[in-house]
Amino acid sequence: MLPGLLKRFIYLIVFIFLAINTFGQDPTFSQFYANPLYLSPSFAGATEEYRLGINYRNQWPAIPGVFHTYSISFDKAMPNFSSGIGVLATYDVAGSGDLSTTNIGLLYSYDFNITRDWHVRPGVHFKFYYLGLNIYKLVFNSQITGTGTTPPVTPPPFDKVADVDFATSALVYNDAIWAGFTLDHLFTPKQSFYGDEAQLPVKFNFYGGVRIVGTTRLRTKMIEALSVAMNFQTQSRYYQTDIGLYYYKSPLIFGLWYRGIPFMTSQAGDAIIGLIGIKTDKLHIGYSYDFTISNLISSTGGAHEISIVYEFTSFEITGGRKRIRAIPCPEF
Repeated sequence: MLPGLLKRFIYLIVFIFLAINTFGQDPTFSQFYANPLYLSPSFAGATEEYRLGINYRNQWPAIPGVFHTYSISFDKAMPNFSSGIGVLATYDVAGSGDLSTTNIGLLYSYDFNITRDWHVRPGVHFKFYYLGLNIYKLVFNSQITGTGTTPPVTPPPFDKVADVDFATSALVYNDAIWAGFTLDHLFTPKQSFYGDEAQLPVKFNFYGGVRIVGTTRLRTKMIEALSVAMNFQTQSRYYQTDIGLYYYKSPLIFGLWYRGIPFMTSQAGDAIIGLIGIKTDKLHIGYSYDFTISNLISSTGGAHEISIVYEFTSFEITGGRKRIRAIPCPEF
């Protein structure tokens, strides 16, 4: 039976989810565990000591315009303080007008026991939000028809918007199970180039999973594992669910998961995602492809995603130094 504090944590997640009523969409990574700081600030410092991550996503390459997302992160474990810190920068650009969003922020997490086996890890993320637009790349109707008609949309008085933002999260886990939530854009940063009251809506993530099979060598190194994982997110009236399997057989990892919510729409779903990667003690490299299965199946060209994670230490771990408690979720 789950401990009382864990039950209250789950009830809190459900309550927050039901209470959200917001409006927009953020970029999404298919390899959400390969970019853990983007998924949740609770993962800041959840590594041996240092971790550097680079992620790139090219979505819908067959559609005119660009839909690219870049991310770079760096975090550090502070096991003697049961904490972790990190920095995360993301850049997303979309459309022929180079509508771009840049976020740069600092993250902090703290890990504590609620029982001998269960841990809770809350986290916070303070960030700078920057919205940009290249108005000179926009195409107006007078440029298409050649009639000299006045553009239907007045160019904005400025092409940059800056604001601050905040996210918070909590993660609960033991050696085989993990579950958590993230509330992002709690400061609802402004996103209007005209100074209107347009704000970025709050985003809610609920993620989790279970490691079904795990085999270790010498009680420390995982050499084979099979895990089931999911990630549900909603923002405004939009929602999305990713659920699938990860299989790791050192040094290779394979993943297959489904994006969509069955029976909720007339479509079969959004995408089937395949992953192949290599994982060593320090370096993780993954490639995934989103195969579109919605009504846009013949139009998008799917999506390509690449992740590179490098973990390293500056010391030899000894019995006198506190070790980080490993979270059992996959790395991709």
